[in-house]
Order: sequence, then C-alpha cells, then structure tokens
Amino acid sequence: MEDMREALQKKVEAVLASLAQEKGTALPEGFRVLLERPRRSGQGDWACNAAMQLAKTFSLSPRDLATQLAERLGKDDLLAGAEVAGPGFLNLTLSPVWVKELVGRILDQKEDYGRVDVGRGRKVQVEFVSANPTGPLHMGHGRGAAVGDIAASVLAFAGWKVEREYYINDAGLQMELLGRSARSRYFELLGRGDEAPLPEDGYHGEYMTDLARQILEEEGPGWADLPEEEALPRFSDATAKRVLDWIRRDLEAFGVVFDVWFSEKSLYQDDQVQRAIEALKGRGYAYDADGAVWFRSTAFGDDKDRVMIRSNGAPTYFTSDVVYHKNKYDRGFDLVVNVWGADHHGYIPRMKSAVSAMGRDPEDLQVMLIQLVNLLRGGEPVSMSKRAGTFITLQDVMDEVGVDATRFFFVMRRCDSHLDFDLELAKKSSSDNPVFYVQYAHARICSILRETEARGLPSPTPEDLDPNLLSTPEELALATVLARFPEEIRKAAEGLEPHRVAYYAQELAEAFHGFYNAARILGVEEPLRKARMLLLEATRITLVNALRLLGVRAPERM
Repeated sequence: MEDMREALQKKVEAVLASLAQEKGTALPEGFRVLLERPRRSGQGDWACNAAMQLAKTFSLSPRDLATQLAERLGKDDLLAGAEVAGPGFLNLTLSPVWVKELVGRILDQKEDYGRVDVGRGRKVQVEFVSANPTGPLHMGHGRGAAVGDIAASVLAFAGWKVEREYYINDAGLQMELLGRSARSRYFELLGRGDEAPLPEDGYHGEYMTDLARQILEEEGPGWADLPEEEALPRFSDATAKRVLDWIRRDLEAFGVVFDVWFSEKSLYQDDQVQRAIEALKGRGYAYDADGAVWFRSTAFGDDKDRVMIRSNGAPTYFTSDVVYHKNKYDRGFDLVVNVWGADHHGYIPRMKSAVSAMGRDPEDLQVMLIQLVNLLRGGEPVSMSKRAGTFITLQDVMDEVGVDATRFFFVMRRCDSHLDFDLELAKKSSSDNPVFYVQYAHARICSILRETEARGLPSPTPEDLDPNLLSTPEELALATVLARFPEEIRKAAEGLEPHRVAYYAQELAEAFHGFYNAARILGVEEPLRKARMLLLEATRITLVNALRLLGVRAPERM
C-alpha cells in the first residue's frame, strides 16, 4: 500500500521521466528517487538529491536541474513549495491537501494502515527463545521472546510470509544433567537422597523438586529400583516434557505462539547429518583428516578449520547447527532470522560461513543479539528467585506488572543494548511509565468519541475534512507523525529493529497529548470539530496498529 513518501517519489520520478524525454536522454536503468526527512526545521517536509545524482545524465549543473524540477513540481496540488538549496538539493513542502489525503488513507485502510511490501511474499523463518528444556524461562528468555515475536509481527506486516519456530535442545549433556538432577530429587522425596546425590553442575532450583514430585505421583516409587542406565533416560525425557509444557504455557501467557516446535533429536534421523556433510564435501568445504571430519572454515577467514565429527564418531554442536540450518533452507525459507544471546556474537561469522558453504548468500542468515536485562525495583537490583534458584523467571515479572508492560519494556531499547527494567516504573499509572502513556492516549481518544456519541453529534466522514482548518503547529505535528508510520515499519523490517515500533508508539502518543492539550475538540464550530475528530480517529487507528504489532492491548478505558 502506497504511503506518502512513495507517492512523492513517483511524482518526482514522473517529472524526471518527462524531462528526460523532452531532452532526448534516458534515466539510468533501475534509478529510483530517494527522499529523506530534512535534518533541520525550515527545510521542508522532504529532501531530494536526485538533481545531484542525474546532473551528468541531463548535461546540466545540479542546481539548474533542481530548478527545473522545482518549477514543475511546484504546480502539483500536493505540494505547497519546492525549493532549491545548497549545491542542488530539492526541499519539498507539502500543502494542506496532504493532511486530507493522509487521514482519508488511514480511515480507509484501518488495520492495514502502515503495511509495506518489503518482503514481497518471500518466506522468512524467525527462530527465537529456543531455551534448553531444563528449567523455567528467565528474564533473558523473556526479552528474546518479546523481540522475536514482535520482529516476526513486523516482518509479516511488511509483506513477508513468516513462520515462528522454537528449537528444542533435547539432545546433549544438559539433558543427562537434567535427568540426574530430577532423579536425585526423586530419591530425596523417597528419603533415600544419599543413594543419588545431586550433581554439582546439575540444576539446583526448587522447581526440580516440584518436577520430581510430579514424576513420583504419576509413576510411583518404582523408578528408584531401575538400573541407573535405564532410569536416567526416563527421568530426562519425563522432566524435559514437563519443563517444555511449562515453557509453552508461559509463552502462550506472554502472547507468543510458535508455528513449529523443532526437536534437535530429529536432526539425527533420516541420515540428515551424513547428507549435510556429503553436500559440504561435494563443494570442497568438508574433508576427512586424523580420523575426524572437518569444516574448511579457513576458506572464510577463520583462524583454523573446525571439527564436525570427532574421531570417536560424535558430532559437535557446530555440526548440529549446520544440519539444522541446512534443514531450514531445505524447507524453502528465503531468509532465516535467529535471535541469540549476546554471548554468541563470535559465533555468527562461523554460521554465516556455513551458510555460504551451502551455496547460499550469507545475508540469508540474520542474527539478532539479545543483551542482558537488569531487573530493578525503584532503582535497586532485585534479588534472585527462590524457585528458579539462580534467576528471575518470566512468569514472576508477568505476575507482578502484567503482560503489556513486560512486552513493551523489553523492546524499549535496541535488543543489542543492555536494558534496565524497573518493576515499580512498569506499574506506575503516570506519564513516567511509557506503556501507560501510550495506552492512555488511546483510552483518552475513546473517551472523546464516547462523549461525542453521548451528545448526539453526527460522525464526520473524510469528505467533511477541510484541511485548511488543521493548521496549528500541534495539529500538523500530529499529522506528520501519523504519516511516518509506514516509514517506521519499513525501517523496522529492513533493519530487524522492533524497538522502532515502541519508539514510534511513544512519539505518536506524545504528539497526540500535545495536540489534546492545545486544541479544543468539543464546543468548537462544526467544521473544525469534524476536522479534529477525523484527525483523532486516524490517530486512534494508528495507535492500535502499533500496539497490535507490539502485542500490547489498546484499552478503551483506564
């Protein structure tokens, strides 16, 4: 759906094409006009450098070409002015007509306002959270869940066909430790704790006792009499299943629903590992040496080649990741997005090398890094959770401040920057609390609409809007922020920056509150009331769309 910037781009491109035809020249193949917001006020609404780019094509100086463009564009109803600046920049100022077009577009598109077509229907997989099924989700997982889910929503809104996936790490040493930890707590409940001591590097949180109790209640005491080699797989599987049920429940409560839950164990079925290695060998990127199988990572700038299959026949973690990503691309994804902890930063080049070795563009893999969350209460660090043993659980935070505040706070900063999450601030019913500030803007608009209805005032239609009436700085500032929503969605999708949506929601709420405090809406002359009511409804729609992408409610009363 075309936004204001795209409409202006097409107008400038049409003028350039017409001018080129008159002068018997042709625009460079694939040339597109780029518009940017001016850095300083007084320089119009949009800046364009097309004249500087095309001066040689037209055999004119940049300023002369910009002057000819300005003369022709100045006749367009959408523009109040087109001025030449500096060495050949073109500053475009919109006329009042643009407000009417903008409001009409928002009211017509409703829940689709802001959609762009960055993805063009291509398939993208967003894999996130993917916590080991060894305990409850903690704050870091929660931030990854919010970032991944909102990024997926933004990508879908930007024209991608999105699939959300959770990778279950149900193979490896951590699963054995989980089984041993559960077995130890099981024996403790039977009064036989000395027979199965808790491993030092096992899982010590109180939740392990809860899990062992569930197993004891459902299976009885018989597992204590099984040989250890038979009992451990049972404890591992039973415990992991229950933890995964917890994780799924907590995520659904957090508003996160996955399309696919992918088991790591499944990678070792149907000869997937061998087929992946043979494919790499066929391309010259894997080889046998010293009884092991190696990935030729030095071909991509690594300081040494990496082991894929050890001399004892066991695959490395890297091998699992290579096979998993081959599996992803084999499923037809054009783009794969992984949400990882920031401690995996050094691992990204190796995985991009593997993607290249598969014959894919390394940019077909994008990684979003999640930095740590510092949980505060009134500015002071919060102590650990007794139940988890070493961390604050996501459920703890949701229980205290609610889902809306938790999701919003997690994306208030870039995901690769540290985040201070203050529980007391997240609960405040004041403008200091950003999520309350945004939600209150929506509730206040709904209150005005209810009052209008209660007074029996007729609802305006877009045709009732006289754009010349919306001329105060606050009205134009609000309209300008509304017009930027598609731009922000485009940037958020292209840069994988979901925090932009939270920033935008706060900026729109601020522009609305500024307008509300400066302008009367009820009790003014009918044409002005209708114009302002239509601007309000456009604001409400856009707020709802932004909050929906964030997975945050838009309450009608607060």
